[in-house]
Amino acid sequence: MIGWMSEFAAQGLLVTDENLFIRSCNKWFEKQSEKSERELIGQNLLEVFADLKTRGFDRYYRDALGGQSRILSHRLHKYLLSMPPSTGVATFAQMQQSARISPLFEGDRVVGTITVIEDVTERVAREMELNVQLEERERLLASEQAARELAEENSRLKDEFLASVSHEIRTPLNAINGWTQILLNSDTNAEKFRHALSTIQRNVASQVQIIDDLLDISRIVTGQMRLDLHIVNLADSIENAVNNLRPTINARQIKLIKNIESRPTFIMGDVNRLQQILWNLLSNALKFTPVGGQIEILLREVDGFAEIIVRDNGHGISDDFLPFVFERFRQADGTSKRQHGGLGLGLSIVKNLVEMHGGTITAQSDGKGTGANFTILLPLLIQQDADETVESVNSDLRNTERDFAGVRVLVVDDDADSREMLRYVLEDSRAQILTVGNAREALTQFSIFKPHIVISDLGMPEIDGYDFIRQIRALPSDDGGQIPAIALTGYVSAEEQKRVHSAGFDIHVAKPVDFYKLLEIINNLLRQTDRTGRDER
Repeated sequence: MIGWMSEFAAQGLLVTDENLFIRSCNKWFEKQSEKSERELIGQNLLEVFADLKTRGFDRYYRDALGGQSRILSHRLHKYLLSMPPSTGVATFAQMQQSARISPLFEGDRVVGTITVIEDVTERVAREMELNVQLEERERLLASEQAARELAEENSRLKDEFLASVSHEIRTPLNAINGWTQILLNSDTNAEKFRHALSTIQRNVASQVQIIDDLLDISRIVTGQMRLDLHIVNLADSIENAVNNLRPTINARQIKLIKNIESRPTFIMGDVNRLQQILWNLLSNALKFTPVGGQIEILLREVDGFAEIIVRDNGHGISDDFLPFVFERFRQADGTSKRQHGGLGLGLSIVKNLVEMHGGTITAQSDGKGTGANFTILLPLLIQQDADETVESVNSDLRNTERDFAGVRVLVVDDDADSREMLRYVLEDSRAQILTVGNAREALTQFSIFKPHIVISDLGMPEIDGYDFIRQIRALPSDDGGQIPAIALTGYVSAEEQKRVHSAGFDIHVAKPVDFYKLLEIINNLLRQTDRTGRDER
């Protein structure tokens, strides 16, 4: 029996006497330990395998000599004797073993020890692989769960956003529609008439802002947002933004503190987009600052950057929402019970515009009720002698000529109301106006009227604005082929603007138009083309 076990056993067998001198071992033990039986017999176990004592396993052999059996698990001990791992298993540096150390009896007397070693390397490797697979499965399940939760969160945000869009669009439409019906269906005194028009104008501006924000987000997402870079004095941009919001500031009795360095702070930027950044930040501060509160706007130069800080003492930003304050569609309260309107796009647009200018923006708040700080850093323009040049340009813009006496303007638009409004505004500036309802009539009247400038819609029947301006540009210069031309249209995408310029228009102006801005554009175009010979009438 012993001979059979020595030859064919799948475990290692090692027998010692009561002094732990090796008496015998089987073939398995010889093969795995790489020591022959001849080398081992008569040798002291703790001397041949010295790490048994180093690792404290000698006490198990003393227990065995005292009549107690000890079991060593691979999970706790890894291995009893240091042996190479099983062939084909490269996971471990040592063979993984389970072992049993037992007393060897003759009758009732302990005469030595017997050690049985089982190689469990392959089993342990398979268990580890299985554990890795289980962990990967759990990771995938967690990832799927996270993806599902993210999709559900995005769906919730989308639903809240669409509900907000509907609310924000319908609310001003309700006021516009209501006051329009009042004006059309009742006799109104002058005071009510002015109030109605003021309300309509305010709500139209609100609608335009919503549409502009949606279009800007679309341009940002598709990478079509472009900047028209010029030298800009940030102090002027801040002053303009404040002036635009002055009625709201006064109505809410907000104390506005401006700390702006006396000397000009120049950057290279898009004046309209910078105005949008500042307007959004100030509007955001106004929205969340209670009546009688305080807003501070600061401008200074710091280490080669222009630093703008907009600080308020309003509602503040909660700790859990602060990391998401610049994410689009995110609002601290997106439910129907929210106290403040908006689509949750403004600050996202601000962040993108600031970064397009090579700057950074950060938000800081100590929590609800503590107010909020928004800090912008924009690279300064390094140009020592820019002051006089830029001040001269800004002065020209502020003093744009509004008297167009002798200037002939051809207006082409198939919408009668738009033609009427343009006629009223331009005639008020003493320009001579010819309005026509289609491009065919405009081409007929062009050589007769001989305009100094053309303002044309794009979407018109039969001949649209693009074909109209192409036919004008085909004329010889002496016949008006190089006349300044403005495209006045509701098509405002980046592609549309490129198409407008490619067709031959000098400038693209989006509807609804700021008529003061339109007068400024007309004046600049006339000066750039050095138009003279106005009719002295």
